[in-house]
Amino acid sequence: MAHQRLSLTERLSYGFGDLGTSLAYNMASGFLLYYYTDVVNLPAAAVGTVFLVARLMDAVIDMIVGVSVDRTRSRWGRTRVYFLITALPYALVTVLLFNVPAWGQTAQLVYAFATFKALGILMSLQAIPYTALMPMMTLDTGERLKLSGMRSIGTSVSVVLGTAATMPLVGLLGGADKQRGFMAVAALFAGIGLIATLALFRNCRERHDDQSSPRFPILPAIGEMLRNRAWLVCFGFCLTYFVRFGAMMSATAYFAIEVLKAPWMISVMLPAVSGMLLLSSFVAPPVLSRTGIRLGSAAVLIIAAALFAVLPLTEGNLTAFTLVYLLACLAPSITITAAFAMIAECADYHESRFGVRREGLLASGISLSTKVGMALGTAGFAYLLGEVGYTADHVTDAARNAIRWAYYGSAVVLLALQVMVVLFWPIARLGEGARTAST
Repeated sequence: MAHQRLSLTERLSYGFGDLGTSLAYNMASGFLLYYYTDVVNLPAAAVGTVFLVARLMDAVIDMIVGVSVDRTRSRWGRTRVYFLITALPYALVTVLLFNVPAWGQTAQLVYAFATFKALGILMSLQAIPYTALMPMMTLDTGERLKLSGMRSIGTSVSVVLGTAATMPLVGLLGGADKQRGFMAVAALFAGIGLIATLALFRNCRERHDDQSSPRFPILPAIGEMLRNRAWLVCFGFCLTYFVRFGAMMSATAYFAIEVLKAPWMISVMLPAVSGMLLLSSFVAPPVLSRTGIRLGSAAVLIIAAALFAVLPLTEGNLTAFTLVYLLACLAPSITITAAFAMIAECADYHESRFGVRREGLLASGISLSTKVGMALGTAGFAYLLGEVGYTADHVTDAARNAIRWAYYGSAVVLLALQVMVVLFWPIARLGEGARTAST
């Protein structure tokens, strides 16, 4: 069973299962701040607080969901039942998120918080079981890398649709009415995500289970998780990645419009932030299988930091800027495929140390790192806009310079931090955790 080959249908369904959760999330990451400030006309600092508080509340919610997954026993298994019950509510909330009523500002902020928080809760109920599913599907390292590659493809498609396609579709479906355009695009993406989630539920299977009791004390289980070095490194690795990802997704529209003076670059730059995953999904598995996660990830992150450091020198030539930017985004995208494999390896490492796998709890911690990272990155940029007095109808030179150097500087610093984190990864070769656990 450990070496069972998965069918192409199952691998595709798993990979594009990420589309079910990530499509709405990527649209929100790329344009929700812009939608709130430039379409609904809410103050940037207040919106930053909405993002920060809503996502930090997920610390408790994610842990509850993770424990719930480990305790779930149903006719559909431990994870698949969550896809079934959340698919339709997630689609409905996606539409509501981009349909802020014409109320007073305070009421609009309350509505924004409520819908954004609802999206976060439903995302936890989808994303944590989804992450926990991979180590249950197979113990074979090669199959896991194939699943990670498929997930990278699903993620990249969601980024391309959620970023590059969003503004053209807003114009096509809404005309001059951006409010109507955003709501129509949200409805379209919600429908696509619904289909992807239901396909995930129908076609993927859980095959490996450590048969642990669904009743276990929570605090000792959390204590074991915090003593799992592989999990700690994976948490820090994902946290630093998503702080950078959140900041860049939020800042790119402003950067393209105000710094590069080329609004059309939004549809090039936003997909490239993680849309290069489509290419790296084919490159990463053979590279990582040769180099291992630690050395392979560190090397590509150093290259990415160097490319972002020279990027300001190319601003005067958009062709050169685009080429360097694409290369700078390709390098770290390889580490996302690595991260997907690392999460599965964490469960094997946990079993080798503590005799139980706790896929749900471990996945909830990683989900938390992505949400906290996104919160810090998005809110940090929103606070920066508030600090420099950004207003959509009058952008000062000070605001433009702040956007410029925050865009470059945050990328270099966070990529360097990610290198430092991954060097502590304890598993020398892929599959070592699974082999140890099986003995």
